[in-house]
Amino acid sequence: MKKTVSLMFAALLGCVLAVSAHAQLVVEIDDGNDNPTPVAVVPFEWSGSGVLAEDVSAIISADLRRSGLIAPVPRDDMLSFPKTPEQVSFRDWRMLGTEYVVTGRMQPQANGYLLSFDLVNIFGQRKMFTKQVTGGANQLRDIAHRAADEIFEAITGIRGAFGTQMVYVQETRRGGQPSYALMLSDIDGARARQIRRFSAPVMSPSWSPNGQEVAYVSFETGRPAIFRENLRTGARQQLTNFKGLNSSPTFSPDGSKLAMVLSKDGNPEIYVLDLNTGRFTRMTRHFSIDTEPNWMPDGKSLVFTSDRGGKPQIYQLTLATGQVDRLTFDGDYNARPRVSPDGKTLVMVHRSRGVFTIATMDIVSGRMRVLTETRLDESPSIAPNGAMLMYATKRGNKGILAAVSLDAGVKYSLPSQQGNVREPAWSPYFD
Repeated sequence: MKKTVSLMFAALLGCVLAVSAHAQLVVEIDDGNDNPTPVAVVPFEWSGSGVLAEDVSAIISADLRRSGLIAPVPRDDMLSFPKTPEQVSFRDWRMLGTEYVVTGRMQPQANGYLLSFDLVNIFGQRKMFTKQVTGGANQLRDIAHRAADEIFEAITGIRGAFGTQMVYVQETRRGGQPSYALMLSDIDGARARQIRRFSAPVMSPSWSPNGQEVAYVSFETGRPAIFRENLRTGARQQLTNFKGLNSSPTFSPDGSKLAMVLSKDGNPEIYVLDLNTGRFTRMTRHFSIDTEPNWMPDGKSLVFTSDRGGKPQIYQLTLATGQVDRLTFDGDYNARPRVSPDGKTLVMVHRSRGVFTIATMDIVSGRMRVLTETRLDESPSIAPNGAMLMYATKRGNKGILAAVSLDAGVKYSLPSQQGNVREPAWSPYFD
């Protein structure tokens, strides 16, 4: 079976955004699953001239390793380097305990490359599939990530998210003055590039569901204001300029609305902006602080943080009726709610005994699980497959990004080579 995967949208992004090599994040694996599946990604055959700018099979191995569910076989341990499934010696790979072997062939095409790759089940002694991925001249990493997605899903049954991206905030100092940048990178931190630079703070980036826009808060006007920006064209629009708070923008699942926090009427409340009509609708009315809204996947309700119970806890607002229900009760502080794509798990910043960590809660049972062990963890953002989440934390006095699986079995960090990084937002799929 063959399948061709389009990478046109990623190509458009690459054309309009300048790469900043010095800003690249570095992946450091902290912990993995106890019983990862051994998989060998054999070095791919290259039928063109010269040497490829990227080692595609190595990128695939790194993607699979970062999942924590797969343990790539080191090249030095490989007994052979088959180029096709027919060249795979089942006996040799069984001796290494390898469960799957990936073979592949790279060849040049007009203005780009074609990768044909195969997944072979060693213990089943059969080829599971042959697929193809194409990409432009500067898309070798995109080709690798999409191939890794296919391999990961075939082995685990979980859709891969290696081909997604993230937006985050980077703070550096220039001439002794702080400088802030909204950055875009692959989800492994590679190919970091600047979307826009600011002399004043920028925060709370949020992706549109089609992956073409981000909304964020900028202080460039002297007070917080909410902007939306098209990643392909660079066009942007200022959406709010009210006195007081203008914060926490988040797109609705259909992309037609933006939930946010405004204090234009005196108290921080949740509002919804219709992006087609420009109409603001006030959703909460309470003397306490209501903030940090996020949509449930069906778009029918919002989760948000409020101290209406005395301390910050997470509540759910049903839009049709205005009914508000408290969701969290464990711990003296729960905030920054995010909901898994299936709507079953609530992710939050949780404080217990003075320590801020990332935790999950089963929305039906209320069962809480702490995922991280570091201090001052914040800004969780969930992968579109619901398997991992990215968050901001501290290493020493430096802000870094980190990731953890929703079962807490997989952990890795992404320290920056330059400056402090924070407020990650994991992209949707680019289908």
